[in-house]
Amino acid sequence: MTRPQPLEGDYDYIIVGAGTAGCVLANRLSADPKCRVLLLEAGGSDNYHWVHIPVGYLYCIGNPRTDWMMTTAAEPGLNGRRLAYPRGKLLGGCSSVNGMIYMRGHAADYDRWRQLGNPGWAWDDVLPYFIKSQDHHAGASPLHGAGGEWKVSRQKLEWEILRAVQEGAKEFGIEPRADFNDGSNEGSGFFEVNQRNGVRWNTAKGFLRPAMRRPNLRVMTHAETERVLIEGRQVTGVRFRHKGRVHEACAKAEVLLAAGTINSPKLLELSGIGDPRLLGELGIDVRHAQPGVGANLQDHLQIRTVFRVSNTVTLNEVANSLRGKLRIAAEYALRRSGPMSMAPSQFGMFTRSDPSLDMPDLEYHVQPLSTDKLGDPLHRFPAITVSVCNLRPESVGSSHITSAAADRQPEIRLNYLSADADRRIALASIRQARQIMTARALAPYAPQEILPGPAVVGDPDLLEAAGNIATTIFHPVGTCRMGSDPAAVVDPKLRVRGVNGLRVVDASIMPRIVSGNTASPVVMIAEKAADMIQQS
Repeated sequence: MTRPQPLEGDYDYIIVGAGTAGCVLANRLSADPKCRVLLLEAGGSDNYHWVHIPVGYLYCIGNPRTDWMMTTAAEPGLNGRRLAYPRGKLLGGCSSVNGMIYMRGHAADYDRWRQLGNPGWAWDDVLPYFIKSQDHHAGASPLHGAGGEWKVSRQKLEWEILRAVQEGAKEFGIEPRADFNDGSNEGSGFFEVNQRNGVRWNTAKGFLRPAMRRPNLRVMTHAETERVLIEGRQVTGVRFRHKGRVHEACAKAEVLLAAGTINSPKLLELSGIGDPRLLGELGIDVRHAQPGVGANLQDHLQIRTVFRVSNTVTLNEVANSLRGKLRIAAEYALRRSGPMSMAPSQFGMFTRSDPSLDMPDLEYHVQPLSTDKLGDPLHRFPAITVSVCNLRPESVGSSHITSAAADRQPEIRLNYLSADADRRIALASIRQARQIMTARALAPYAPQEILPGPAVVGDPDLLEAAGNIATTIFHPVGTCRMGSDPAAVVDPKLRVRGVNGLRVVDASIMPRIVSGNTASPVVMIAEKAADMIQQS
């Protein structure tokens, strides 16, 4: 067995994971020159050109240089399919490979968190933290910040067909909205993005790089944490592997897990915090019995409907010609604009699957491109993708280790479409997408359904089709649920129950998934956590 090597000196805080949350924590905690902070990242640097070119997400997802290359278990609700489950493995984490959409969710999401036993997490409580780090293109206002580390920009290109979809949606009561992030996101609009001048803006650029000049912050890449060190009920540090050697680092104040919804519960379980039955089967000593670790996994499942169009231009035909590719490259090289500056989705809509609902439960991501499935070549004819997801799914899954070995991927089970309500909403969302595409405003473009196809009509056939074409939208949350009840993994201050000196700070603490994209809520969580840590 390799003898653990001590890392020189003690640290006040050890942060595990330099992802979306970890970079924020490292910045805020190291701002106090009296605090020594160690930030451990299992992946490498974000110094890779495809990280920074917005369209480069296509080359980062599924790339072992930047992606953990995880897969789900076979999903019965998806007709037995296993999905690739991308997670960022580099500085900036998922903020280096995601869709760059700036979205907070609905005010009611956070009010519900408070109602679930989490005082201090209502909309009015968290809004100041969203504002604190923001550098909004429109400047400071009661709802937005200026001068912060998290840049929010307008996208640098538009497509005629997307404007037509917006006009068509108005015919069905989906009105244009100026701001998706004022607490009520209902309506349609063009997504704001985390970019600066057509270049991705990740948390490594915004938060970590400015802090790396501080002598009290040490950042180690390719340092894979194997477990948390616990003496009695006190967490004392971490064990990690770096360049083939095993090291131990001591934390005088706290260890902060910011490894993400999949890897944070994995580390807790490897450290003996979890379901005693599972840990016992794997030969892991139980340090604290907490069956909630790894449970409560939630995600947004998107159903991709595709429509062929006419009399307009989409990315399909532009990107499928040599002349078009050269023009795209030149436009980005000269002006940092054009398709290479595109986020995966440009236009969105928030609406209701049932008019009786009191708030939107569907989010549309509409793209001026199409494929048979994600990762396939673009179709050679003009077409658009109208993806729709259930914002508040009732289907809940889990992520648990299957081995005591730290280098093994957990078993990820989402249980998509296992709840009756989710199947009902899936059917309603497909039918709603079809209805929107019949709008008079879209008639000049003669939309023709490609996926799931006009012949798929009845409920059983539509559900089977949804199982064939639906996929994750990469928003896993909830596996270290926050709450005031004994079954919660962390308390409302994000402290792990049953031990001292350990917190979890990432999307895994969400008790319920937010009604939108998850990156900026994680930045908010880290901002609030840093404040709570410094005040403790």
